[in-house]
Amino acid sequence: MTVTITEPGIYDGISNADYHADPVPAGSLSSSGAKNLISKTPLHFKYDQEHSTHKDVFDYGTAAHSIILEGDESGLVEVEADDWRTKAAREAKEKAYAEGKTPLLTKDMAQVRAMAEAIRTHPEAAYLLQDGKPEQSAFWQHETGVWLRARFDWLPNKRGAGLIIPDFKTAVSAEPGEFARSAATYGYHQQAAFYCDAAKALSLSPDPVMLFVVQEKTAPYAANVIEIHEDDINNGRALNEKAIRLFQECTLKNEWPGYRLGDPVRLPKWSQYDADAKLSDAA
Repeated sequence: MTVTITEPGIYDGISNADYHADPVPAGSLSSSGAKNLISKTPLHFKYDQEHSTHKDVFDYGTAAHSIILEGDESGLVEVEADDWRTKAAREAKEKAYAEGKTPLLTKDMAQVRAMAEAIRTHPEAAYLLQDGKPEQSAFWQHETGVWLRARFDWLPNKRGAGLIIPDFKTAVSAEPGEFARSAATYGYHQQAAFYCDAAKALSLSPDPVMLFVVQEKTAPYAANVIEIHEDDINNGRALNEKAIRLFQECTLKNEWPGYRLGDPVRLPKWSQYDADAKLSDAA
């Protein structure tokens, strides 16, 4: 099914594939796209738009969302194999893709099912995910006229003041310090700002907050609910603004530049300490 979005709003029932194909005729910028523009270059952004790269970790994430958030395994195919190295396993994987489904090894399917059971016992996580709808697609326009899009993992039915938007992440560790490092690496502060701004733009809430439901992928599948500090959210919002205006400029000119000559770079501080130590030993 081909989906076309011409009006701002929250849309239910748009498939993950249609969302990522960008159903806005003029083109739109997502949170991940904004992060790509800032952390890499417009050239990388444009290439990723035109060349989809599939990774098994994406299938794991899709399965986790399907089972944990949607409670639906109909779009998944369990492949009874220890890994993807055998011909039979690879053929089963390709068959699933051809049918528009997500393949998962038996061990990974069991793991995600166990995660779903575990998260239901976590009081805060279970509460956040109990009254709402999964995979809600949002489309709106920035003040510049640029179209933006976001896909909420979970959108509560009760909206208005104090709206809490949960976002589900799988992780090696749900310990706050480890999450903070991941948040900095993967731009979760940008995502939180982007999604909260979507909620404001679409009049879902005047003061939304995003909480990350982080769950470990190994037993005992511990979960944690974490909020990113407001100062970091504001930094993320500033980065998003820069990305939106860069997207607008590149789109208007149809120019997507790569790296450019800049100021001389400084080596990390540890390099100076290392040099000082070596020079001191030489003396």
